[in-house]
Amino acid sequence: MKNTSKTSPKVLISGGGTGGHIYPAIAIADEIKRRLPDAQILFVGAEGKMEMEKVPKVGYPIKGLPIAGFDRSNMKANFKFPFKLIKSLNLAKEIYKEFQPDLAVGTGGYASGPMLWIAGNNNVPILLQEQNSFPGITNKILKNKAAAICTAYEGISQFSQEKVHYTGNPIRGEIFQNLESKSEAISAFGLDPNKPTILSVGGSQGARAINDAWLENLDELVASGVQLIWQTGKLDFQKIINSVGNKYPTIHITEFIYNMKDAYAASDIIVSRAGAMAISELCIVGKPTILIPLPTAAEDHQTKNAQSLVYKEAAILIKNSEAKQVLIKDVIALANNEELKKKLSHNIKLLGKPNATKEIVDILLNLL
Repeated sequence: MKNTSKTSPKVLISGGGTGGHIYPAIAIADEIKRRLPDAQILFVGAEGKMEMEKVPKVGYPIKGLPIAGFDRSNMKANFKFPFKLIKSLNLAKEIYKEFQPDLAVGTGGYASGPMLWIAGNNNVPILLQEQNSFPGITNKILKNKAAAICTAYEGISQFSQEKVHYTGNPIRGEIFQNLESKSEAISAFGLDPNKPTILSVGGSQGARAINDAWLENLDELVASGVQLIWQTGKLDFQKIINSVGNKYPTIHITEFIYNMKDAYAASDIIVSRAGAMAISELCIVGKPTILIPLPTAAEDHQTKNAQSLVYKEAAILIKNSEAKQVLIKDVIALANNEELKKKLSHNIKLLGKPNATKEIVDILLNLL
């Protein structure tokens, strides 16, 4: 018997593989529970992927499917793909029969494919959330089954426009708004509040091209009077510490930054990869930004994300392959160009969507 209560709907949420798919899903779930504490929420992900660990940690149940991505670089590796897909579809049918959802949400990644396909075949209203400026394969496959598609970028031609809602990506916007002053925040990093400060972030694992660009040119950076808050990520942290140590008092090196609010407030310029969720945060923070897209991201979506900001004069793009040669030069030039900093800051703020999560859940609950 299907649940018909509008105060305690059953909501199926599927997506994963990377944090860019998982954290929007969790943000949506949190907003549903904030409004409707009696709502029942079930996540479905891919076995062995990070959602199977991250989702239970924040208090939601999750079921895993044996689905795997299609490896376009090694066709032999796809021998088991059809069998995993069939098994995942059969398990998705069982999950559907057991849970009987009233609504379904897909946040992308191959993990969401089988479950959302089965939900759509059973006439469950589906909302897709697309983080990137160029949609992934799974959301393109599911688009005809969706009742609503929420995007972070305008004018995505692959989707039927009558279904599209330009909401932005669901993030905890309050964390990135109303930042404290630079002088207050920068004390946490032991740096000088009067010097131009760069924040470099490359994700939890790090970004080797960005790390190598700093490592090769630290003397030039320090001589220019520019400071650096350098989040190295896990992979290169020990190598960088062994190489640099405490040689430069105007460079703060850390494997991971837990208090991003202080880091954003302390910075004058931000250097970052161009993942969809990172860009959504940066648009709310509103600092002048240099983006170095990861070229191996699926369908080169990071480059497309970055180009959409460059087109609106809201960021500077440096190619991954050119970072070592031009990053320091461009950072120093930007630090000394007040007019360009003001323009970039103004334009990137115009793209911020701090109410994205609320708007997405409004649309979702209207599907009941």
